[in-house]
Amino acid sequence: MEYQPNKNRYKEMTYNRCGDSGLLLPAFSLGLWHNFGEMDNFDNARTIVHKAFDAGITHFDLANNYGPPPGSAETTFGKILKEDLVQYRDEIIVSTKAGWKMWEGPYGDFGSKKYLVSSLDQSLKRMGLDYVDIYYHHRSDPSTPLEETMGALDLIVRQGKALYVGISSYDAKETKAAITMLKEMGTPCLIHQPRYSMFDRWIEDGLLDVLGEEGVGSIVFSPLEQGLLTNKYLHGIPESSRAASGRGNGALEADQITSEKLEMVAKLNKVAKERGQSLAQMALSWVKRDPRVTSVLLGVSRPEQLEDSLKALQNPEFNKEELSTIENILAGKA
Repeated sequence: MEYQPNKNRYKEMTYNRCGDSGLLLPAFSLGLWHNFGEMDNFDNARTIVHKAFDAGITHFDLANNYGPPPGSAETTFGKILKEDLVQYRDEIIVSTKAGWKMWEGPYGDFGSKKYLVSSLDQSLKRMGLDYVDIYYHHRSDPSTPLEETMGALDLIVRQGKALYVGISSYDAKETKAAITMLKEMGTPCLIHQPRYSMFDRWIEDGLLDVLGEEGVGSIVFSPLEQGLLTNKYLHGIPESSRAASGRGNGALEADQITSEKLEMVAKLNKVAKERGQSLAQMALSWVKRDPRVTSVLLGVSRPEQLEDSLKALQNPEFNKEELSTIENILAGKA
């Protein structure tokens, strides 16, 4: 049966302006880091994409190395796009990245112009696209001049292979320098993609200030610490969980689930219940509380998880007492 998207999809999602640009992004975007690889169930992946688009999620975030194996998430998404969403291409934001190892030899990693241009050409072929909406450098490269890396992003936009460019996981100082260079080249930095959650708050130490001052948007990944900030691990590690899968590629591992973290999770879960939310919903609302966060990436393995996460839109505000309680729990004072 031909896929027919929900006609009311744009009434159900909140859209935020990305920095000072003209681009609006959904409050929640779909990340394809895990669960869309060759080893994963295609029909499940397809259903998740459909559910996301039906809910007004217009932004689908990928990278050259997403899978496993690397590249297979782009192949999966390209197939779904071709078979179900091609007529809606102009309603969709597709992003991809390069910066981690993708192929053997000296040109398959980090931040050289050779790597970034070649990688995007490969990504476009895997997804069956003429261009991506956003292209990121995935991580800073201390061995390549920043001018070369930013120059490659500028070139890619001028070639028509990307509409916008961004950076991911750059610290505050590197971000400031990258933004300045791109501005001088005439290709503004649209967005930064950092990791951010209750358990990983490094962006609060300067990066958000830089983004706010420079008018650059942000889209945060791993807001649920790959499932740790949910009720999934409160009673042990389920056999079907990501932590038990041993899938690699940066996925949560069992030894990262410590007793100290689980004690915090249990206390946070209590606060969430008092708010009338699941822990996942509260954790998503918490990272979205800062107006400098444009969008939050959702990584889900089942359609039901996506539906649960989207309910965070119904209760996004925190009172001072709730924020204070959460701070005390995270600081080990409660």
